[in-house]
Amino acid sequence: MRKQTHLRAGAGMAAGLALFLVFAGSSQLSGRSLDIPSHRWGISFGNSSEFTGLRFNFRDSRVRRISGINVTLWQPRKDNKEAVISGISLGVIPGGGTLKGLQIGLLGIAAETKLSGISVGLLGLGSGGDISGINIGGLGAGAGENVKGLSVGGLGIGAGGDLFGINIGGLGAGAGRNMTGLNIGGLGVGAGENAMGINVGGLGAGAGENMTGINIGGIGVGAGNRLVGINIAGVGAGAGDELIGLTVAGIAAGSVKIRGITVAGGAVGGQDLKGVQLAIGSVLVTKGGRMTGLAASAFNYVRGHQTGLAIGIVNYAYRVKGLQIGFVNIVRDNPRGLKVLPIFNSSF
Repeated sequence: MRKQTHLRAGAGMAAGLALFLVFAGSSQLSGRSLDIPSHRWGISFGNSSEFTGLRFNFRDSRVRRISGINVTLWQPRKDNKEAVISGISLGVIPGGGTLKGLQIGLLGIAAETKLSGISVGLLGLGSGGDISGINIGGLGAGAGENVKGLSVGGLGIGAGGDLFGINIGGLGAGAGRNMTGLNIGGLGVGAGENAMGINVGGLGAGAGENMTGINIGGIGVGAGNRLVGINIAGVGAGAGDELIGLTVAGIAAGSVKIRGITVAGGAVGGQDLKGVQLAIGSVLVTKGGRMTGLAASAFNYVRGHQTGLAIGIVNYAYRVKGLQIGFVNIVRDNPRGLKVLPIFNSSF
């Protein structure tokens, strides 16, 4: 009697395993599954299209909605773009249209439209639309649109749209539009439009339009329009229109307009300088420009109007409303005999 019972149990297990292999491995048979106790909820083996509970499948195809725990052995087919997976997704490359909850992929994670929650991919993770939450990719993480939250990529983090939150890329972090928050890249960080927050790049940090906050680049920091805040660059810092705040550059700093305190090992230059400009080499003002405040360097070369104080070995200006102090002081528009004076000079 016991022997017959054991034989029946063994046969039942074998039959169950056989059914699992048939349904879980039949990736060609969209919508076919073994569901216990209901075709809507419970435990499902195979390609069930709408299910709540614990689900096992080889490869998802034409899935509509799954809630619970979804375990897949391979990435979904291309016809699975409308699938909404909520809960826990586990597998080699779990994916779908929208994934919400906890996603863990042995190789990666792929979402067509949206990826949200906690996502961990050994190689990487990505979404054709948005990514939000905590995202960790062994190599990288990227989205066609926006990335929001905490994102870490062994090589990089990227967004075709906006990048919000804390973003750390082994090589770089970048956004096609705006970047906001704490952004760190081993080589660099960059935004196609605006960057705001703390931006740190091993080589450089930059924005196509404006960069505001604390901006640090091992070699350079730059913005197409305005660079505002605390700007620190190993070699150079510059902006197409305005450089505002505290700027420190190993070699040079420059912009059309400069406001604040600017310090450079080589030169500080621009057309309209206001504030404190300090350089070992030179403070330069382009023709017709203006320097207002303090300029201190070996050679202060103001090809325009100086208002304030210039201290250097050689000081030069067209006109001075203030004072030049140095070994050689030149005011171009002064009367003959007063153009070049030692110790100090001004306009007379």
